[in-house]
Amino acid sequence: MTTRTHPLYDRLKALNITLPEVSAPAAAYLPFAQSGKLVFLSGHLAKKDGKVIVGQFGKNTSTDEGKAAARLIAIDLMGTLQAAVGDLGTIRRIVKVMSLVNSTADYTEQHLVTNGCSELLAEVFGDAGQHARSAFGVAQLPMGACVEIELIAEVH
Repeated sequence: MTTRTHPLYDRLKALNITLPEVSAPAAAYLPFAQSGKLVFLSGHLAKKDGKVIVGQFGKNTSTDEGKAAARLIAIDLMGTLQAAVGDLGTIRRIVKVMSLVNSTADYTEQHLVTNGCSELLAEVFGDAGQHARSAFGVAQLPMGACVEIELIAEVH
């Protein structure tokens, strides 16, 4: 079994990232579920200082603001993943990321918003952080959040 001395913890420290505790679900669902070697994380909303980051791309939120919000979600996702598996060093790879971007009908940069999450996962997990991905524009998200992202990972 790996320990929290895995090199990815050094990368987190170098990036000045402290993983948060798992947030309590806001509705009737689990924050994560494991089936075999796959761990499924429920959607995480963009939050800063514990408050949902609200906004709609193409109306009142910029792509750069969204990329930063998606990066914050990646940090929350890693915190939940650590709670699910006990040690991020047991992650074989990030398999899939799905991103829902609160956007107007004419906004087309959902993929650039989602890069904030994808780039941080690759930076922390290295090659194992490279993943398949979908990024969707949606008319609205819970609590007016600008972005929601879910993740699937494989453990050793």
